[in-house]
Parts: sequence; C-alpha cells; structure tokens
Amino acid sequence: MKILALETATLTGGVSVLSDEDGLIAELRLNIRVAHAERLMSAIDWILHASSLSLMDIDAFAVSIGPGSFTGLRIGLSTAKGLSYSTGKPVVPVPTLDAMARTLPFCPHLICPMLDARKNEVYAALYKWEDGSCKKIVPEMAVRPQNFLKEISRYAPDKGGQTVFLGNGAELYRGLIEKTLSQSALFPPPSKMLPSACAVGEIALLAIKEGRSFDPITLTPFYIRKSEAEIYWKG
Repeated sequence: MKILALETATLTGGVSVLSDEDGLIAELRLNIRVAHAERLMSAIDWILHASSLSLMDIDAFAVSIGPGSFTGLRIGLSTAKGLSYSTGKPVVPVPTLDAMARTLPFCPHLICPMLDARKNEVYAALYKWEDGSCKKIVPEMAVRPQNFLKEISRYAPDKGGQTVFLGNGAELYRGLIEKTLSQSALFPPPSKMLPSACAVGEIALLAIKEGRSFDPITLTPFYIRKSEAEIYWKG
C-alpha cells in the first residue's frame, strides 16, 4: 500500500510518499514563507514524478488535520479531498501534534509539541512513548505557554523528569520555557523541530491497518478554537 501524505499546518509545508513494504519513498519539506496554495500541487507533481509514480498508484491520502494555521489546514484538507474525489481513494486525517511527537521515536522523556497560535497562546499537547507506541497524556489545547508549563509539572512530580519541546511555538517561547523548567527542558536539532509529512503518513498507515475509515465529505480541520471570521460574524 502506498500513501501520499500532506503537511500544511505551518509554513513548513511537506509532502511525502510512503509504502507499507518499503517505508519512506520520498519526502519534500520547504521551510520558506510561500503560501501553500502556490506550492502544494507543484510539490505533489514533483514528488510523484521523482518516485516514478502516478496518482493512480496511490492507495490513500493522508493529511495533517490540525491544530495549526487555519489557512494552511484548509488548503491541505481541500487538496486531499480533491485527490480523493478524483481517484476514489480514501483520505486519512492525522492530528498534527500526534505526527510531530512521532518524529522522536522511543524518546524516554515527555514530548511537548508546541505551535504558535497567536494571541500569546500556543497549541500544545503532551506525549510519552510507552510499550512501543506514542501515547497522548494531555490532549491538544490552545493555551498560554506559561499555563501549559504548569500542566507539564504535574507529570514530572519528581522534578527530575525532562521534556522535549518541538515546533515553532517552542522556538518562539524558548526563553520562557528555559527560565521556567531550566535543565528539565530539552530542544532537538532544528530539523527535528519541524512538522513532517512522513510522520503523518506513518500514522495513517497504522490507522488503515487497524481498519479505521473516514468519510472525506464530513472531514473538517481540527482548529480547536474559532477563526477570526467566525468570531466576527457570530458575535
């Protein structure tokens, strides 16, 4: 089975092709300030051509569903839905922070992906690898970073536990995180701070193997909080 995975939750866009037999076939990541609408389809065309594949060779599409950039999520999901409708292949939504945590396999520490949510908040969740799987121990929320750091302390009562921070939110508030947690805060190399379409595809493969199915018609982005437009029009 081959999966084409899309990651558009942040400005770091990504596309990957994976196979349950061969693993990662190809991945493209672009950490540049260009709108996903301008580059996503060309990235898909490039990666399929480089992999000597066509859309009809793909068995399913995976997409990072959020939280993240409202515009980026809409573009990613609408693209995945369009590909699904045109090929008749399924779409698998993958929570963005789940995929980010998966980029640190078998990490012995707590893992905290953080994305900038604007308004002095972050989208954050907390994970821990147990029994070979990455388990979510605090669900996604939009929260002030200092408040989530207090939440983390509940899961490291011995004060000796360490937490690895990922994402542009962790980069933005790194000073606060280090000041609050001191040596208990860890930060991976820059390449590991970014979302990965490959991780999105890996989680989608597991979901398909488990027999989970999703209706592309009813899929919507996982925003957590309302967009500015919704707030304005609904008062």
